[in-house]
Amino acid sequence: MDSHRPFQVLGIQQIAVGAADKSRLRSFWIDLLGLEYHKTFISETENVDEDICVMGSGDFAVEVDLMQPLDSTLKPRVDHPALNHVGLWIDDLSAAVDWLTRQGLRFTPGGIRQGAAGHDVCFVHPKGNEEFPLSAEGVLVELVQAPPRVIEAYKIIAEA
Repeated sequence: MDSHRPFQVLGIQQIAVGAADKSRLRSFWIDLLGLEYHKTFISETENVDEDICVMGSGDFAVEVDLMQPLDSTLKPRVDHPALNHVGLWIDDLSAAVDWLTRQGLRFTPGGIRQGAAGHDVCFVHPKGNEEFPLSAEGVLVELVQAPPRVIEAYKIIAEA
């Protein structure tokens, strides 16, 4: 394995939770816990209707995406498992995908693309295969290109 990693994981960008009906998720995350609703994102290709909420503030805010499938008979099923995925801020997404692919990490189809919050994203497959044996061992992980302001904020914290 190549030991020179040309990217850095900066922090958590989001967690995404799913249910058959996101209104119950809203009751918990927004009504009870007080997270701030930001916007709704709908994608037929990803079979998702999600409300993007925020906890924390500024460059260290973390999204909590409350998701339900548009059609429960189609895949992907964003409500199974209930903790759908974890998103990680990456300082150089393109370099990360290239390097991780060379290490044998499996990614989901679709490559790097624009995500719900407007950042470039890609997903690490939860299961390896013969060609790409490395995976996140059952967890869907979203790698998210951090914008310059977030990269700088994490750099300042690391230097402090």
